[in-house]
Amino acid sequence: MAHLFQVGAGSGGMPVLDMVCRDERITRVTLIEPDVYKPHNLERHLFPQSAIGQAKAVLAREWIKERRPNVEVHLIVGDLLDPALQDEINTAANTADLGVCAADNEPAKYHFDALMRRHGKPWTLGEVLSGGIGGFVHWFAPGGPCYGCVAGHLQRSVSVDKPKAPDYSQPGGAVHEVTVPATKASIGAIAGLHAQLTLALLGKLPLAASQPFDPGFTSLLLTLENVPDVFDEAYRPYRFRIARSAECLICRSAPSPENLDDALDQALARLGHA
Repeated sequence: MAHLFQVGAGSGGMPVLDMVCRDERITRVTLIEPDVYKPHNLERHLFPQSAIGQAKAVLAREWIKERRPNVEVHLIVGDLLDPALQDEINTAANTADLGVCAADNEPAKYHFDALMRRHGKPWTLGEVLSGGIGGFVHWFAPGGPCYGCVAGHLQRSVSVDKPKAPDYSQPGGAVHEVTVPATKASIGAIAGLHAQLTLALLGKLPLAASQPFDPGFTSLLLTLENVPDVFDEAYRPYRFRIARSAECLICRSAPSPENLDDALDQALARLGHA
């Protein structure tokens, strides 16, 4: 019987929550979600038009209860980074068996990673690339590489986003958004992989050195489209085995005083690419 701790019930997080919570091994869920369901969510979400204006967290609990009435669902309707909620969030993380991160911003991903490492809990993460051209799924275990290790490695190893140059021929004209919305189909494809990875990890709990969890990768990139200069093939998986980095500013030992300036410069540089 397992306690799932998840942040995010948006267009990507809600399908993962739905698929994972259908498994009878999940008997308790803690969900963090601050947002309200809005009209523009309709195109890519599971919830109906009649739900517009309601809290996504409440809608998610109703969705789960309709399918698994006996599952205990605790809601934290607020931001993962809200200082006022940290005691409640830490208590939930400490009692969880595994975590799922479906946040769509870097500060939340780093915060969730720190939370899971603090309490020694395994967790998974799914990321849909701009425009739905593909996506990543990752898994993390206590003592293994942190999100900073993985993000730093992937930034050096693979280029997946080449934004168009600004159009200087029309000063003051419309500015293209950096992030292009993904389709529901592409979100669903990555969410399915994310849920499958989470259920596979669930089946190996508690993690032990004698029976390690090894799906063949730390991070899996699945391309969904052929994109010139980015992806040569559609529907191709790329597997990355990523070790914990001794140079990672997130999970390595604290730098010595004489290296603090260098460490600060590196941290600021990393934030500039986040």
